[in-house]
Amino acid sequence: MILYVSGRTDIVAFYTEWFMNRYKEGFVDVRNPFNRKLISRIFFSDVDLILFCTKNPKPIVRYLKEIDKPIIFHVTLTPYKLDIEPNVLDKADVIDSIKEVSKILGKANVVVRYDPILINSQYDLSYHVKAFDKLCSLLNGYVSKVIVSFVDNYKNVRDNMNVLSIKDLSLDDYKTIGVEFSKSASKHGMSVQTCFEEHNLCEYGFVNGECLSLEDAYVMTGKKFKKWNARGCGCACMVDIGEYNSCKHFCKYCYANFDEKRVASNVSMHDSNSSLLIGHVNNDDVIKVRKN
Repeated sequence: MILYVSGRTDIVAFYTEWFMNRYKEGFVDVRNPFNRKLISRIFFSDVDLILFCTKNPKPIVRYLKEIDKPIIFHVTLTPYKLDIEPNVLDKADVIDSIKEVSKILGKANVVVRYDPILINSQYDLSYHVKAFDKLCSLLNGYVSKVIVSFVDNYKNVRDNMNVLSIKDLSLDDYKTIGVEFSKSASKHGMSVQTCFEEHNLCEYGFVNGECLSLEDAYVMTGKKFKKWNARGCGCACMVDIGEYNSCKHFCKYCYANFDEKRVASNVSMHDSNSSLLIGHVNNDDVIKVRKN
């Protein structure tokens, strides 16, 4: 089993203490987002690989050597300011933390996500080209792969359109991103790719790949995994242990916070000693052990 920590919230940034408590106790419980009374129980002895995904690696850096599992570490690093990412750690500190993670895990196991690209009057195409080149320069020698994505029309994006003021990308814009980003990545010893995007930019030098390919998962674990059919992207199948509407970053483009009013309520129910990220197991909950 591949554990995804997490696409539904930023566990590393805000709930590292909880995660390490679960790891030390040996299991974690996850509510089914579509059937709230159904809980999957996952034993870490059944976990073959952990993929961490965060905007702030700093809280977990000191614990990484305690985790006796193969680890892939994805860090989302974008050039936006507080108008769009109001609670994200200062980017210089994020970069320092990426370097620390790379020293521990090796640069082949650290991926930066320039995710998502959105264009408006403040963050125009030239801004992104310069920001991406600077990012590659600062992380030269610490990161081997960058994954790029483009903003999607999520509910939270529509709700925050007065702030985002997104402009549509033209074919020439995609070409500029493809050519310039490829040039910057190559110059600093990195590959750059998309995953499951309409425009994969391979004709401009991007690599055709996935966030976590079946081949990479096999190399790290010696096991074969199925494709993640729920995503349709070609990535190896993963199990997400997060909870929607519980991330305190409040990024204006986020898909995982689609009801921001619920975030404060969910956060108030977090207990670092609970087996669940949010709340506790109830007497009428149905718990099923998940093996894969």
